[in-house]
Amino acid sequence: MKRQFVHTEDGSTTLYVPALNEHYHSIHGAIQESLHIFIRAGIEFYLQTHSTGFPLSELNILEAGFGTGLNAYLSLLYAEKQKIRLQYHSLEKYPLTFEEIQQLNYKAQVPAKNPDLFDRLHTSPWETENLISPFFRLHKYQKDFREISFESRFDIVFFDAFNPDIQPYLWTEEVFRNFHKALKPGGILVTYCVKGSVKQALRNLGFMLKKLPGPPGKREILRAQKAVFEKK
Repeated sequence: MKRQFVHTEDGSTTLYVPALNEHYHSIHGAIQESLHIFIRAGIEFYLQTHSTGFPLSELNILEAGFGTGLNAYLSLLYAEKQKIRLQYHSLEKYPLTFEEIQQLNYKAQVPAKNPDLFDRLHTSPWETENLISPFFRLHKYQKDFREISFESRFDIVFFDAFNPDIQPYLWTEEVFRNFHKALKPGGILVTYCVKGSVKQALRNLGFMLKKLPGPPGKREILRAQKAVFEKK
C-alpha cells in the first residue's frame, strides 16, 4: 500500500493513502485529534467515572488500528505521567515499514523522557507481550478486526479504522459485536465517527451512546458505553 507523508495543521505528521484518498489522522492536527478523542474522551473520562473511592492503578485498552502508533505513544506518555499501568493491545493488519516510522515527527512534537520509547512501540515483536516501560505493556496483533476473540477483558476500546465510506466492512454490527464482547461491563468505546449507520449498529448491541464536541475540524465524536448489567 503506497503512503505519502503530510504535515497537519498542528505541525505533526500523518500519512495519506492515495488509493483510498484517506489520511491516517485529521489534517487539522494529528496529535490534537488523538489527545482529544482517545486520551481525554477515553482514558481520562474512564478514570474519572470509574475510580470509586480510590484511583484505578491499571487499565486494559484494545485499539482497532495501530497505524502510526500515535494513540499508543500518547497513551504511554499519559501512563508515565499519571503513574498508572496500561495493558495495551492493538490490531493492525498492515504495519508501517521502518523507513516510514522514522519519518514520523511525534518524538519531536511530544518528547518523552526516554527518546527510544516511540521506536520501541514499533520495533517490539508482534503477537507477544512487550514491556515498553514500567507503566506500559504492549501486545500487537497483525490481524483483521474481524478475527479477534476476547471476552470481558478490556476497559476501553479505541476504534480508529479508516472511515466507513472507505472500509464499510469494518464498521458493521458483526464487527462491533466482537468489541462489545471484549469490553468489561461498563467499558467504553471511543471513535471519531458519528455516522448514522455506525450509531445504529452500536445501539443494536446495547451500547449507550453519547455524542461529544470534536477536535478542530471535527464537529462531533462518539463515546459508547457497554451496560453494567446486560439484559438477558
